[in-house]
Amino acid sequence: MSRLKTLTAEYRELKGRLEQGGGRDKVRRQHDQGKLTARERIEALLDQGGAWFEIGLLVASDQYDGQAPGAGVVTGLGRIAGRPVVVVANDATVKAGSWWPETIKKMLRAQEIAMRQRIPIVYLVDSAGVNLPYQGGVFPGQYGAARIFYYNSIMRHYLRVPQIAAVMGPCIAGGAYLPALSDVIFMVEGTSFMGLGGPNLVKGATGQTVDAESLGGAVTHTAVSAVAHYRAKDDRECLARIRDYVARLPRTLRPPAPGGKPKRNPKELYDLLPSDHRMSYDVRAVLECVLDADKLDEFQPDLAPEMICAHGAIEGRTVALIANSRGVIKGRKGGGKGGAPKIGGIIYTESAEKVAYFIENADRERIPLLFVQDVSGFMVGTEAEHSGIIRAGARFVEAMATATVPKLVLTVNHASGAGYYAMAGQGFDPDFIVSWPTGRMGVMEGESAIQAVFGNDAAKPENAPAVDAMRADYEHQLDARFAAARGFVDAIVLPEETRDTLAFLLEATDEFTGPHVGAFVLPSQP
Repeated sequence: MSRLKTLTAEYRELKGRLEQGGGRDKVRRQHDQGKLTARERIEALLDQGGAWFEIGLLVASDQYDGQAPGAGVVTGLGRIAGRPVVVVANDATVKAGSWWPETIKKMLRAQEIAMRQRIPIVYLVDSAGVNLPYQGGVFPGQYGAARIFYYNSIMRHYLRVPQIAAVMGPCIAGGAYLPALSDVIFMVEGTSFMGLGGPNLVKGATGQTVDAESLGGAVTHTAVSAVAHYRAKDDRECLARIRDYVARLPRTLRPPAPGGKPKRNPKELYDLLPSDHRMSYDVRAVLECVLDADKLDEFQPDLAPEMICAHGAIEGRTVALIANSRGVIKGRKGGGKGGAPKIGGIIYTESAEKVAYFIENADRERIPLLFVQDVSGFMVGTEAEHSGIIRAGARFVEAMATATVPKLVLTVNHASGAGYYAMAGQGFDPDFIVSWPTGRMGVMEGESAIQAVFGNDAAKPENAPAVDAMRADYEHQLDARFAAARGFVDAIVLPEETRDTLAFLLEATDEFTGPHVGAFVLPSQP
């Protein structure tokens, strides 16, 4: 079995386990309370059979002894009435939907997507509030829970991003500001509660005895306090009414993409990637499984061929493609400068200059950028330094960082060193970043790190335990699942689903034609 098949099978097993949330007993308890689970709610909310791109499924999957699957919240991108929307749904089967430190990270990422793409965001609230033993990672800090409310306010006051909140269970303490800072609030009779303090806290603080429904139930907040706006009899009615609400929101309609089909069946990808990540392969064959057939038009194909720059399309949506070519690249005819063979996956001075120019053109032409990463870094050595590799690399990075068109990233294999940064690494706020199970993200490969630390002493017997430990540690941290568990990628995608996923993400980025820079760009104020 190939490396890609093996890692994909392992990922499928992990994915299935995480999607069960807190397990069957907790799901049964949710149903006994007359409530749907987070995933059942999302399924009822979104268009049946429509696209669903889940963000951060693996976040926190290798922490807290496995007690925080999905960090207790399901976040993603789907469609309601045909339009892209972001959904944030607390998973009450995981510690009553309480907020872990990673819960905040996932919610902020979801909000940033809604802000950048200017698409509606729906909050399905069912949370006991802060997970108190971990409050130190939830409450304080620039990117603590307060940041959620800051983003709420920015969307509401400046960006005009529709925010719809449904309180479908408890919504306690500071968490109540999330729906309060949304445009509208739906509540469900008999199961929802919203309040700065629950009955027990109220009794302890004031001596007043009051039941939850009278204190902060659906009737109280829709008929007495006027905090909420709509009341539904159960979860399904609530979700149906949210669908109706979103469907009537104004929207600038874009012309539909003309569609298209790939030259190769995407399932062939499993046979195209080598069993050893260090081996070369035909990246153009890989692209034939992802891009529309006969649409690839290469830019300067005979110059710096270790970097492929080309225009292509995915289901009829045009992209400006930047991809690393693996293997040994023959030198340019005639020898001389640039005539020596080059190693694929390495960025040279000439290739950096080529890509920078291509990016700047794509930005002027308003064509989204698609980076297909299998990069080991920038070239080093006397010749590289004398050729101005630092300055050329800086031009590459600056062109990518300042491009205002949407940027999508697919990691195929390596994502190493400054080459990862230049290929729109996460720190440069690409619109979306996804990885195949084969992705390997790190400053360098383990063997390179061992050589850097131990040098010629790596082979000495007395260093064997430390070398082996370092090799194992790097292998663990370079795994795509490690990156996904920390939110370094939005999702791990299956190879055969990559094309459809990228097409949907391109559709979402098309919702906002303004600058795609940072989490959001404030519109000019009168």
